[in-house]
Amino acid sequence: MSATSARLLTVLSLLGARARWSGEELSERLGVSTRTLRRDVGSLRALGYPVSTLKGPDGGYRLGSGGELPPLLLDDEQALAVAVALQTTPTSVSGIDDAVARALTSIRQVMPARLRAEVDAMHLTTIPNSWEFPAPPIPPDTLRAVGHAVRNRHLLRFDHRTPDGRRPDPGDPDFTPPVRAEPHHLVVWAGRWYLVAYVVPEEAWRIYRVDRIHAHAPTGAGFRPRRLPGSDVARYVMTTCDRGDTPARWQCTGSVVMDLPADVVARWAPGGSVVEYVDATRTRITLGAWSWAGIAGLLATFDADFADVRPAGLRDACRSLSRRYDRAGR
Repeated sequence: MSATSARLLTVLSLLGARARWSGEELSERLGVSTRTLRRDVGSLRALGYPVSTLKGPDGGYRLGSGGELPPLLLDDEQALAVAVALQTTPTSVSGIDDAVARALTSIRQVMPARLRAEVDAMHLTTIPNSWEFPAPPIPPDTLRAVGHAVRNRHLLRFDHRTPDGRRPDPGDPDFTPPVRAEPHHLVVWAGRWYLVAYVVPEEAWRIYRVDRIHAHAPTGAGFRPRRLPGSDVARYVMTTCDRGDTPARWQCTGSVVMDLPADVVARWAPGGSVVEYVDATRTRITLGAWSWAGIAGLLATFDADFADVRPAGLRDACRSLSRRYDRAGR
C-alpha cells in the first residue's frame, strides 16, 4: 500500500472517530502540511466520501452521513487490542454479552486467516462484579446517553442514585434534585466509570460514578467546553478524593487516618477504596482485603504514619505485622 493510500485510510479513520476536526489538528496528527491535507480531502471526495468543510474560526472537517469506512484493516497489535477490549467490556457494562459475541464474529469474518488465529488465541474468561472490578455493571442505555452528551457537548440532566442504587423520593432525607451539568469527559479507572462534569448552578467541577447515573431525556442544549482544573483529566480523577466511591465488597474492611494529603492518598489507593479529606495534611482511607493482615500490609505501602485505626481486628493485625517486621529486621 502506498504512503498516500495509507494516509487516506488514516484520515477516514480519524474523521469517523470524532464529530469534527480542525485542519491544524488533522495536519499535526498526520504529520503533513495543511496543503497536503486539503489535497487528501479532495481525493476522498473524488472517491465518494462526503467530507464537509466547516467554516468560521473553529472550522475544520467532518465526515457527513453516508460516509462508510472501507473494509476493516487491522495489524496484529490492533487485532489483539480489539479482541481484549470486546471480551473485557462485559465486566463493566451489563447486558451486552450477546452483542460482544456478534461483534467478534463480524470482525473475524473480515480478517485474514492468520489474524483470525491471533484473535481466537486471545480467548478470555471475564468475571462480572468480581472484586477485581469493584463496581456494578453499567446499563448500556446509561452509557449511550452519557457518551452521546459528552461527544456532542450537550447539557446532561440526570439523577444520581444512592450507593445502594436507589432513586430517593422528594420526601426522602437522601433526596437531591436532578443534576444539570456540562459533561466533559468519561474516565475508566480501577474498573469504575467516572463522568467529569461542570455543574453550572454550583459553578464547580464534579466527578460522578456513571453506574449511579439515571439519565433524563436528552436536552439537546449545547455548551462550550471549559478548561479543566488540571491539564490531565486522568490525573484529575485519580487525585480527587470526592469521586462518590464506596468500599468494594471484601471479607475485611477497615479505615485509618493517614498523615498524607488527600490527593496523594487518592492517587495510590487501591481500586474500591474510599478517600476522605480530613485537613490539609491528613486523610481518612477506608479499604478492604481478604484478611486484616492484608489491609495492614496495604497501609504499609504508603510509608506514612496513621492513627484512629478501626476496627479492633485491624489494630490486632497491625500489632502482629509490627512484631513480624521487627523480627525480620534483626
